Amino acid sequence: MGRKVLVLGEAREGVLRNVSFEAIAAATTIAEGGEVVATLIGQGVQALSEELIEYGADRVVVVEHDKLETYTSDGYTQALLTVVQEEKPEAIIAGHTALGKDLSPKLAARLDKGLVSDVTDLEVSGGNIVFTRPIYSGKAFEKKIMIDDFIFATIRPNNIAPLEKDSSRSGEVRALQVDIKDLRTIVKEVVRKATQGVDLSEAKIVIAGGRGVKSEEGFKPLQELADVLGGAVGASRGACDAEYCDYSLQIGQTGKVVTPDLYIACGISGAIQHLAGMSNSKIIVAINKDEEANIFKVADYGIVGDLFEVVPLLTEEFKKVKVQSA
Repeated sequence: MGRKVLVLGEAREGVLRNVSFEAIAAATTIAEGGEVVATLIGQGVQALSEELIEYGADRVVVVEHDKLETYTSDGYTQALLTVVQEEKPEAIIAGHTALGKDLSPKLAARLDKGLVSDVTDLEVSGGNIVFTRPIYSGKAFEKKIMIDDFIFATIRPNNIAPLEKDSSRSGEVRALQVDIKDLRTIVKEVVRKATQGVDLSEAKIVIAGGRGVKSEEGFKPLQELADVLGGAVGASRGACDAEYCDYSLQIGQTGKVVTPDLYIACGISGAIQHLAGMSNSKIIVAINKDEEANIFKVADYGIVGDLFEVVPLLTEEFKKVKVQSA
């Protein structure tokens, strides 16, 4: 018998995040022929509903309120709790994003349910949904199942492939009225420090710099390569601490966790804290003058050389390849 699965859709600046579609794909596996219901919470988000249906949702529940224009944990918890009470799902799936990591534990506590976080894979085995998640900073993986009838999980972005988009799909879009009250937090102003372009946490290609870039200026060749490849620029904590770049670019145990198809580490030694944030990348390329650097132990390909010579050469070669394939 199939399950009803509720998926929390996420939008940023009027655009749905890819992890929303990945969550729908995960929900489809969990539903086992049941219903996948997506929900969008915010202000002015109803126009995004059709895209969720095209990516596999059967229905969409939209919650709009002027107090939900900017994320607050208590406001979104009230809204999502109302959706859960209305829909009575047997499973909830959300992205393991900044929003999902903050909201999901609060909702799980309110519902008195267990939560499996940071899921990188899932499968049906022996009548159970088996979740795979990293432990010990990504050095090992564990498999988990839920021992009660309710499933609640967050999935790591860029790990579960979304379903094929089908523009012919149709489904009900319903607006749900909620009463948001007693907010303990009110956002007066949002100051954005994130870089423009590809979202680092969802990028398929990441070009990351460490202390070896030597200065803020040293990140320019990395940005040029990222622009050519359609990727995003990241950094080690060492580069951020040295004020070569903003902390919004930090990748590692105390920064963002990324799992791109291609990760190019430039001038990064490979401290264990950094490896915790990128070691699950599908292909890792390391560029470093020190052939003994720890980063080469996890790299699929290594280039021993000066990044300021190697990166521009790579950029020019990729430009040629793009021209030839155009």
